[in-house]
Amino acid sequence: MIVVFRNRVREGLEEEFGKRSAEIYELALKMPGLVSSKDFVAADGERVAIIEFRGAEELEAWRVQSEHHQAQQQGRERYFSEYSLQVCSLVRESRFTATSEA
Repeated sequence: MIVVFRNRVREGLEEEFGKRSAEIYELALKMPGLVSSKDFVAADGERVAIIEFRGAEELEAWRVQSEHHQAQQQGRERYFSEYSLQVCSLVRESRFTATSEA
């Protein structure tokens, strides 16, 4: 299961949000089924997090985890000017890794 979380943080709250986000990330690392999580910030200020869980049950456990649930509410009330969340199932995957001999 892959979550694409796009958001914009209200002006002036970036540093505070960064601290809170780091706390929640540490909590997420302890969740069973978390495969990976990467965050990106675009030049225009949009933030994108790509989070991967092994399955729907593990993702649901994260969604309803009490501190994470509180952080979601805090995000809506304080930090985000907007966000969108997409939960996706993996349809196909391919990988490539270059060798050192080209």
